[in-house]
Amino acid sequence: MDMDQKIKNKWHEVAVFVMDFLYPPRCPGCDQLLMPKQWICQDCDKDIHRVVEPLCKKCGKPLDQEHQEYCEDCKRKVHRFIQGKGAFVYEGKIRQSMYRFKYANKREYASFYGQEAARLYGDWLRRREVEVIVPIPMYGSKQRKRGYNQAEVFANALGRYVGMPVDRRIVARIKNTVPQKELTEGERRTNLKNAFQLKEDIVEYKKVLLVDDIYTTGSTMDAVAEVLCSAGVENIYYICISIGAGY
Repeated sequence: MDMDQKIKNKWHEVAVFVMDFLYPPRCPGCDQLLMPKQWICQDCDKDIHRVVEPLCKKCGKPLDQEHQEYCEDCKRKVHRFIQGKGAFVYEGKIRQSMYRFKYANKREYASFYGQEAARLYGDWLRRREVEVIVPIPMYGSKQRKRGYNQAEVFANALGRYVGMPVDRRIVARIKNTVPQKELTEGERRTNLKNAFQLKEDIVEYKKVLLVDDIYTTGSTMDAVAEVLCSAGVENIYYICISIGAGY
């Protein structure tokens, strides 16, 4: 971590201290007020499940058998990313937390998500010599209506904790796609066809980390990775806040 990043992190710590004093933080699990320097309340910390082995070696989904190497999804499809990771299993309180983070302006939760993702995967990122973090972009009118892109908020938090730059200028979402969660796999691919476009003619990075809030089938990651690969990016990884099981 260079000196400029250390200075930025220190100023961020001061800003967080002031904001915590003026606006006490809330638990990302139950949204109740927290004590100073708490990230999550004790009850929720027990109920929120971090992703642990055994995991799919490709997408990082939790598996139920030690001898398994890949989830059923990754066994039958070819992804454009090298490997991915999730911080939490998408169930219970983390599912509720993600809803508030996305739709109820609970952007402060990103500090907890980013800290946990950095703790779990900071060394993994450094071993892969990732150069930059790129958040999955939102369509312009949707982001203006919501007021923020949750993937970008998470990317900024993760970037602070792992000491890596965040670049949201590389890729744009140029198609107003419908939500993926209600679509079949084929419909997801059609929905995302030509949805993303490079914003810059030249991409200077060779190793990129994509970040998003939730990973399901990887269709969105693959669509963005395809665009980056076409620009000369060689290795693409991802980290998401939460991920479904891959039994």
